[in-house]
Amino acid sequence: MSARVSLWQAFGDVPDPRQASGRRYPLQAVLTLTSVAMLSGSRSLYAIAQFGRDYGSDFAKAMGFVKGITPCCTALHYLFIDLEPQAFERSIQKWLRTQQKAGGWRALAIDGKTLRGTQGDQLPGVHLLAAYAHHAGAVLGQLSVQSKTNEHKAALRLLNLIPLKDTVVTGDAMFCQRDLSRKVLRKSGHYLWAVKDNQQTLKEQIAESFNDEAFSPSGSPTCCS
Repeated sequence: MSARVSLWQAFGDVPDPRQASGRRYPLQAVLTLTSVAMLSGSRSLYAIAQFGRDYGSDFAKAMGFVKGITPCCTALHYLFIDLEPQAFERSIQKWLRTQQKAGGWRALAIDGKTLRGTQGDQLPGVHLLAAYAHHAGAVLGQLSVQSKTNEHKAALRLLNLIPLKDTVVTGDAMFCQRDLSRKVLRKSGHYLWAVKDNQQTLKEQIAESFNDEAFSPSGSPTCCS
């Protein structure tokens, strides 16, 4: 996929969970409005509904609402209860990947973060592994991880979802693993991993190579007596 697609076009792949008789508002339009409202600072369904009303009929038609009317808070609530989150995430990833190809982004970082839970231990935080595109300031893909110790295996699955040709993948010492490196190379990408005590032998070999006199560009010792 090389042609750039709009966010509205990408939302066309999301299955509509509503019955035909309940589709008063086009799904693509609702998802586009929601995305624009959230990017503009809306943090609740009520705020998203109010955002649509505030900008009027012309704005609504530009979002894809043929009649120029945006949904109320209740309509948004019932739609999002039944909407498949994974399908929505796939549409966002599709959009971002076409932006990546068209924009020529050439670097991404993989890293894990734990989202804050609520009410103590009743709802613990979710640990996510994400691939972040530096130039775009956007997440190209992410997976939930049971614990930090599983980030290595999750990274293998995550890299399967992202085009890596001519892209530099960076990560901390946890990702300095042979299978991850081979995965990146097989997908015609490049990698830059941190090396620490988790790869002691490799760390010592790298340190030794930098102590070699032949490493000096002039071919002479790098320090003088």
